[in-house]
Amino acid sequence: MFVLHTAAEINWKIHQGLMTRFQYGSPTTPPARGRVRFAPGVTRGPLAAARDCIGPRSRRYQNLVSALADALLDSVPLVAITGQVPRRMIGTDAFQETPIVEDIQQQLNVRGWDPPDASGLGYLSRLTPKPPAKNLIEQIVRLISESKRPVLYVGGGCSASGDELRRFVEFTGIPVASTLMGLGCYPTDDELSLKMLGMHGTVYANYAVDKSDLLLAFGVRFDDRVTGKLEAFASRAKIVHIDIDPAEIGKNKQPHVSICADIKPALQELNNILAVDELVFDFSDWRAELDQKKIEFPLSFKTFGDAIPPQYAIQVLDELTGGEAIISTGVGQHQMWAAQYYSYRRPRRWLSSAGLGAMGFGLPAAAGAAVGNPGVTVVDIDGDGSFLMNIQELAMIRIENLPVKIMVLNNQHLGMVVQWEDRFYKANRAHTYLGNPENEDEIYPDYVTIAKGFSVPAARVTKKAEVKDAIRRMLDTPGPYLLDIIVPHQEHVLPMIPSGGAFKDVITEGDGRRSY
Repeated sequence: MFVLHTAAEINWKIHQGLMTRFQYGSPTTPPARGRVRFAPGVTRGPLAAARDCIGPRSRRYQNLVSALADALLDSVPLVAITGQVPRRMIGTDAFQETPIVEDIQQQLNVRGWDPPDASGLGYLSRLTPKPPAKNLIEQIVRLISESKRPVLYVGGGCSASGDELRRFVEFTGIPVASTLMGLGCYPTDDELSLKMLGMHGTVYANYAVDKSDLLLAFGVRFDDRVTGKLEAFASRAKIVHIDIDPAEIGKNKQPHVSICADIKPALQELNNILAVDELVFDFSDWRAELDQKKIEFPLSFKTFGDAIPPQYAIQVLDELTGGEAIISTGVGQHQMWAAQYYSYRRPRRWLSSAGLGAMGFGLPAAAGAAVGNPGVTVVDIDGDGSFLMNIQELAMIRIENLPVKIMVLNNQHLGMVVQWEDRFYKANRAHTYLGNPENEDEIYPDYVTIAKGFSVPAARVTKKAEVKDAIRRMLDTPGPYLLDIIVPHQEHVLPMIPSGGAFKDVITEGDGRRSY
């Protein structure tokens, strides 16, 4: 159905009055709101004044590019409304003309709005996949029955199917490994959860995939940050791939059984068969093997004197929020630690730029989540580098009085790049220090002072003993709050499988305090 709204109506539906302070923030906020509410994010071509619904100049939509690419790679629905220079000026290099979508604009022909144009119905039909074929569903059940070491590999495609997924796991007892986008689709604190797999996934999750004889890939795209060396990934397993996007089936890894369908009805069909046939599976030996790996290779970190381990700060946040907060992040080490050390008990509680890795995502995303879920605690776990990318949005959350809590893990560096420099480039630094080289003892920039300039309450902690009270104070303070947590830059995100590597290459020890 096509619905035409006035510009004023659309403007209200788009942002509910939110005015971001930078044009990149504008298209980042609505998708986050849409993610937590299970609805498309709608944005406009970001305007300097951020008041009109349709941008009058094409320069505005240059700032949509990162948000559109981010939404595309993470399969997040996003509708962008923007504009070009007047048609008579196209091709004349007019003021602010940019030909980013010129071809699309010139080829688009809307015949009329009354009655609504139906030219898109054929395209829409392609977006509605057919129900899963019953014979393929039955084939999957047979593969499970024949398996001894099955693993579920669950991604963001399952974010609307959490109940069905949990029921499927209850029926089968199959352990669950989640992608970065899939965190919370199955509770990460459950005994059958293997937490996250991939480059910075747990040893036991990657071990399970490596040793499995059946890989059930539900709502995933076999991203390189998950698979590493493709030919070594799940090389012993038969692969079942269910995904709504036909482009993902067989793109990176050829499945033995594939279904192009919405995962929700596919899981419902699987559960119906399992319930009716009263099938019983016994994977106790396999689960015991994986439980032993959990004991041998737990997620862990070291403490050095009074210094604050960043992982510890996230653990404390998890404890004080009961794992019920919505977490957004920027991109880098803090993002991976947030994925590893916070508990995600339900879908749509984790917001992060996964496929694109767009720094600066955390704060505007947290604002969108706060608008979409009034009354729910929203915390932006950020790094000092990512936070600086969109620090101006402190103005937006203050003026709108959004209860967004910002927890900056501040190591004065671009931490993930530093980790790679330490591991693979003999610690040679290439502009990864973010502090003041003339006075390395001071914290620079001073985020506490900057926050107070925006009238946002803020505090800084430098010792581990101060962390719990500081986080509790942050959570108890009404409205926005910034907590600057100073952490060592020598910390590395572990485990780590180097890019293009396989499970056998996993790194579990070391940090920037030693040479490689």
